[in-house]
Amino acid sequence: MTANGGKRKVLIWEGVGIPFLVVAGFLLHFLYEWTGSSVIVAWFCPVNESVWEHLKLGFWGVVFFSLIEYWFVRKEINNFLIAKAAGILLLQLFILIVCYACKSIFHSQSVIIDIISFIIGVIICQILSYRILTAGKYPATVTAISAVFLLVHGILLIVFTFAPPKAEMWF
Repeated sequence: MTANGGKRKVLIWEGVGIPFLVVAGFLLHFLYEWTGSSVIVAWFCPVNESVWEHLKLGFWGVVFFSLIEYWFVRKEINNFLIAKAAGILLLQLFILIVCYACKSIFHSQSVIIDIISFIIGVIICQILSYRILTAGKYPATVTAISAVFLLVHGILLIVFTFAPPKAEMWF
């Protein structure tokens, strides 16, 4: 990790990630429909309006952005997989908490609240990611756990699209 110049570069990239992720989330939301229900696109995009399918928006948006970002910041950072796994986890938890809180309080779902919660979740994700990327080096075991989390989570998002769990997904 380099000094302040490196932190500034990482901050800029994490900041650029915010509008990228918001736009990517919008595009991913509609891409399945725009492609005539492509099975390959279904791996990465929601195929219905369930909150669980919409978790793909944040997950795959961060993954796609990270593939680009890494090549530009790799010499200035620590803990890349940890930062991205933690960011995704916090983004998705935030969305789930807001969604289920609104359903519990208002007994309905609001598209406006869904959009706002996604945007706020993206901002929180990028802030956490920046903090972890610019922190001291974490143990290798945390990196390994993060890699497994990202891999398993990505696989489950794909599998559950085609074979959703039968359990009721409420608190």
